[in-house]
Amino acid sequence: MVDSAASPDLRRPAFLQLNRQQWLILLMIQLSNLLFNMTITVANLVLPQMRGALAATPDEISWVITLNLIATAIVTPMTGWLAGRLGWRNMMLWTVGGFTLASAFCGLAGSLETLILARVIQGGFGAPIAPLGQAILIATFPRHLLPFALVMWGVGAVFGPVLGPIIGALATEAWNWRAAFFMIVPPGILTLVCIWFALGRDTTLSRVRFDWIGFLALACTLICAQLIFDRGHRFDWFDSPLIVVCAFLGLVSFWIFVIQCSTAKNPFLDFALLRDRNFTVGTVIAFAVGMLSFTSLVLFPTLLHDLRGYPEDAISTLIAARGLGNWTAFFFISTLTRLIPRLCIAAGFAIQAVSCLWMTSFDINVTDFAIFWSHYLMGLGNSVVFTPMVAMAFSTLPRHRITEGAAVFTMMRNFGSSMFVSLTVLVFLRSRSINEAELSEHINPFRSLPVHAGAADVWDTGTTLGLARISGEVGRQAAMIGYINAFTIMAIAAILAIPLALLLRRPPDE
Repeated sequence: MVDSAASPDLRRPAFLQLNRQQWLILLMIQLSNLLFNMTITVANLVLPQMRGALAATPDEISWVITLNLIATAIVTPMTGWLAGRLGWRNMMLWTVGGFTLASAFCGLAGSLETLILARVIQGGFGAPIAPLGQAILIATFPRHLLPFALVMWGVGAVFGPVLGPIIGALATEAWNWRAAFFMIVPPGILTLVCIWFALGRDTTLSRVRFDWIGFLALACTLICAQLIFDRGHRFDWFDSPLIVVCAFLGLVSFWIFVIQCSTAKNPFLDFALLRDRNFTVGTVIAFAVGMLSFTSLVLFPTLLHDLRGYPEDAISTLIAARGLGNWTAFFFISTLTRLIPRLCIAAGFAIQAVSCLWMTSFDINVTDFAIFWSHYLMGLGNSVVFTPMVAMAFSTLPRHRITEGAAVFTMMRNFGSSMFVSLTVLVFLRSRSINEAELSEHINPFRSLPVHAGAADVWDTGTTLGLARISGEVGRQAAMIGYINAFTIMAIAAILAIPLALLLRRPPDE
């Protein structure tokens, strides 16, 4: 492995201090992280095409996303134990290899059931990729090079969700939805080659007994929580027996998990990790970062497609501005992480808050300029938070706890993403329904509408065609109000996260 005890040379740029093996490790981790994060958004992009090709209802096809998230949530906490049993290289080979093969099976799926099974396998194998790569960087790079290494690792983390829709749109336009999954296979094979040469064999493997009770309790808790947030609105919340059962099982499972991890000799998750102040606060910040990471990427494609009629390639181009914002931060965040990490975290959340507040001012005629630059600010703020957040969260954690800590860190970030996406979608759906009903109350043949004189025939309430046009416009305006309310929730979350940076302690100097 890389010699983490090398003496720092602060006069030279970080990228000039890396040796060949360190560059190979960065390439390997960046590629694997990019692949996993691309699938997060590319599946949402091709969901309508998959629904038509597989003759599935909207409720049935949504399980392609839901069960993938659940599989990822279940396997992520196992990363530390699996890495101890298999070693870093074997673990990376298994996860990336299984993820690549599962992606190919997704493209080959001939039925909805086969596709869902392949997505579950894909989520399970892909879950350890992010926490294990993060742990490898933190454990092998010296502290003075760590900010640069984390920036490079962040390229995959932040560019995957942006590049996924762009490349996926081009691939599906050239062929069909299957190409969005097949495009993962070639870079996946290249990543396997990098893993083989970048990582050596671990000679000190851990043989700690696995805590099955703690694992199963946590898995049940995460499954129930994900199902409640994702399906609650569809099943009318606690009026549904399924949601009531999920809530009961989730609470009981969480209680068992806490008791087991507090009393077991070798618990699945050692609560001693939470006694490290920076790690605990950093994990809470990671939860907040997860909440803001993918929400706009989920909301804007449907906004632009359904309300403005934008084609998929135009949508992906506008949202790609987020990647440009990410790139901008890469030029300075490594240096600022060493100098003012807490200020960077606060500033990053503030930038995202400004972006979300700008989005709340959008209307049905929002311009490309506003969409582009608001997403640019979201990407900039995300990158300004990310690197110092990771560096400070793990700065005081012992080396032998880093892999376990990275699994918890990533699990909370992913759970924040899935929970907040479900919450904002719920706000959008309820706001749209309520506002559509309220707006419709004001439309009747006995009340004149405030329309332009030239459009009087178009909005004629006395004809069926006129009523249909009015109904469509009411639906569009109600949906736009729903999106604005969802953006407001995002802005509130970003503002509330700013003070968290003050709770972090400056790590000791080397």
